[in-house]
Amino acid sequence: MRFRVTIVSVALVLALVFLEPASLPQPARDKNVWNYEGGVSLITNGSIPDGPCFRINGRVTAPGFFDNLKRIDTDKGAVFRRGMETITSFPDEVFLTFVIRDHYDQTCPRRPEDAGAAKYLTRNMMSTLQLYLYWKHGVELRPIANAESKYFSVDPIIPYAAARAHDLPERFQWSYEYAIPSAGVPLTDSLVLVLRTPEGHMVARVAARL
Repeated sequence: MRFRVTIVSVALVLALVFLEPASLPQPARDKNVWNYEGGVSLITNGSIPDGPCFRINGRVTAPGFFDNLKRIDTDKGAVFRRGMETITSFPDEVFLTFVIRDHYDQTCPRRPEDAGAAKYLTRNMMSTLQLYLYWKHGVELRPIANAESKYFSVDPIIPYAAARAHDLPERFQWSYEYAIPSAGVPLTDSLVLVLRTPEGHMVARVAARL
């Protein structure tokens, strides 16, 4: 009889050992850690109707703010920390810098060779595009009406074969910088950039998100 009791007791202990990890609450564990040293990057491709394809490449920065800033994805949601300090909002101002230049890859819509479509961005073409900036929270878009232009330039792109430059059409790169008020904006919001034609057709959209 004692032997049977001992066997039952051991079996019960083993059952508890195997069931314990599933039945007891487990401590939250970090899933992913993202570092934002230097700022937040953004990149996308766009195309103009019956015109060329292009790429937008940029970054959102703020002096010292993104240094050592990390996002930690946990079971309870995302937490932003700099060292032991928890950060919840952007600083008073951030800077959006980006460049636009011709770009062709598999995402570019194919057009018939005889369609007469423009193959490269031109000064006149770019001057007609309209820039819209938003803060995005969930699906809500809040227009940014007070962004300040800090820099703009149009620079020629020198072809690799410089000796053939006179045989090739002019190509350019457009560079922009904007100062954007961001006091009190949660770090979970995204900065959205949209380019539209004068007719309202969206030719590019990209978000800088943490």
